[in-house]
Amino acid sequence: MPSEGRCWETLQALRSSDKGRLCYHRDWLLRGEDVLEECRSVPKLSSYSGWVVDHVLPHMQENQPSSETSESSRSTSDLEQPSCVPKSPVRTPAFSPVSSATPDGAEDKHESQHAEPMALQSSRGIKVEGCIRMYELVHRMRGREGLRQWQEEQERKVRALSEMASEQLKRFDERKELKHHKEFQDLREVMEKSSREALGHQEKLKAEHRHRAKILNLKLREAEQQRLKQVEQERLRKEEGQVRLRGLYGLQEEVLHLNQQLDASEQHKDVLKVDLSAFRTRGNQLCGLVSGIIRATSENGFPTAEDQAVAERALQEMRDLLTSLQQEIARACEDKRRQDLEAQVKRQDSHMQQGPEVHRETPAPSQGPGGKQNEDLQVKVQDSTMRWYHQLQDVSSQCVLAFEELTNSKDSQAKKVKMDLQKAATIPVSQISTIAGSKLKEIFDKIHNLLSGKPVQSGGRSVSVTLNPQGLDFVQYKLAEKFVKQGEEEVASHHEAAFPIAVVASGIWELHPRVGDLILAHLHRKCPYSVPFYPPFKEGMALEDYQRTLGYQVKDSKVEQQDNFLKRMSGMIRLYAAIIQLRWPYGGRQQIHPHGLNHGWRWLAQILNMEPLSDVTATLLFDFLEVCGNALMKQYQVQFWKMILLIKEDYFPRIEAITSSGQMGSFIRLKQFLERGAERESGRHRILSRLQALSCQHRA
Repeated sequence: MPSEGRCWETLQALRSSDKGRLCYHRDWLLRGEDVLEECRSVPKLSSYSGWVVDHVLPHMQENQPSSETSESSRSTSDLEQPSCVPKSPVRTPAFSPVSSATPDGAEDKHESQHAEPMALQSSRGIKVEGCIRMYELVHRMRGREGLRQWQEEQERKVRALSEMASEQLKRFDERKELKHHKEFQDLREVMEKSSREALGHQEKLKAEHRHRAKILNLKLREAEQQRLKQVEQERLRKEEGQVRLRGLYGLQEEVLHLNQQLDASEQHKDVLKVDLSAFRTRGNQLCGLVSGIIRATSENGFPTAEDQAVAERALQEMRDLLTSLQQEIARACEDKRRQDLEAQVKRQDSHMQQGPEVHRETPAPSQGPGGKQNEDLQVKVQDSTMRWYHQLQDVSSQCVLAFEELTNSKDSQAKKVKMDLQKAATIPVSQISTIAGSKLKEIFDKIHNLLSGKPVQSGGRSVSVTLNPQGLDFVQYKLAEKFVKQGEEEVASHHEAAFPIAVVASGIWELHPRVGDLILAHLHRKCPYSVPFYPPFKEGMALEDYQRTLGYQVKDSKVEQQDNFLKRMSGMIRLYAAIIQLRWPYGGRQQIHPHGLNHGWRWLAQILNMEPLSDVTATLLFDFLEVCGNALMKQYQVQFWKMILLIKEDYFPRIEAITSSGQMGSFIRLKQFLERGAERESGRHRILSRLQALSCQHRA
């Protein structure tokens, strides 16, 4: 059909036009719903349709006899016209304002005449638009299909990549786990190897240890055997030394006896007119030689066989010397007798010749007076001593009243201060031992600084008596109490501890006299025999209270054992005896001792002037004399030995008379101690007298 041919020609022309060559965008749907509105709505005429009717159709009717080519071109131009006109989103059903405004019927007729070509023209446009829409639909469907396929391809790739990444991650995890497992295995093998090596090394060390232990045990056994052998040798050496020493003492005694015989021969000097000084000089030299051997032996240990041989030679020489002296005296006596006989014969001859009478005068012997005076012992202490005792107790009571507020305080801070001060005062005293030197000086300085108001370290804190107004009184009282308690406990168990404790107490006493008075007050209260004072039994007094005044400890109505009581009293008397003879070595020597040996002499004299107590007096005398007897001897010399002689001759019988058979231990111990001391002193005096005689002879 010719219309269909023109339609395809029109489409071909439209496709070749500039707009036909335009590219359609696939996202044109996103521009808005108004773009698709034209396709979905009922086909309508354009707003330019009136212009087309007025201008294009009249020309088509005039040129109707034209050729098909011109018609085709006209048709194409007619088709192109609406396509060239821009589409308006607003659609109007009217053709044009001019045509719609024509009132007459001619125009209606004209409209009817052009109705069919407009319908045809509209049909063509619809077809063209339908083809365009069909093409767009197909193109859109292809695009969608391509997009769907592309999306599916991308999804497949993403899934493939995800699966590949997952597999790679799994492989990575597997490799990592394998690496960790391998490292763990390596570490485990290294640890097992180290453990095996350590076990091997440990076994080796154990074997070496067992071997060394075996060697050490052998060495220990050998050392023990060697020690036992040395002990046995030492015992034998001591026994031999003791035997030699006893032999030396016997030799010395015999030498001294022989020397006395030499001295006794001095009476023949004037009678026989013989010079015997050479014999006496040699005898004194031999005595000095033996005494020097014994003195060197006492300093170096036991005498050796050589010392004994020298002493024996000296004894033999002394015997020979005495024999020679006796022979010399015998010869002198014989000469004297012969001379006397000759003189008598001559006198008789002269008497017979002269006959005078010879008057002889005999000297009258002189007689020296001598006497002994005994005095009765006292039962109670002297009044001056009791006043001194009560004064010290008053000082102690006043000190207690001075810090009573601190003791009874309920304040936690005051209690803490009290506890710190008590520790600072008592702990240094507890640390005093037999170790001398800087440690003892450090303890003394700490106590002195505390009493002087300076801060000291105690328990990691700084403590000073200035923390409380009553701190100084409290510290002085507790310090004195602790010193006496150390004597009661420490010195009672370890006698050698009396000296370091006493030297510190003496130094503190010298710098702080009130502490010394408190020490005496505590000592007299716990040990009344240190006054000396025998508390009397008062009427109405309970037996337990009386026993407490005597110094016994009574707990739950049970009195302590006598041995424990004597042990405590012994410790306190030993501490007192050490205090009166010792002074702090770092103090000033120009000052006198605050409580020196004169008080010890007073105590000894007063206790000997009092009736003895069974088992107590002997124990206290022994402890007192053992500690400070040597110091008293050096201080009072002859007077001290007179006192010892008084004890042996007069006081021993009184103690023995009141001592039962079961309490003789302390009495025997005191008696043996004094006898040994007297023997040593007598031997020393004999040696000194011989030495003095020798020196006088040398000077002559």
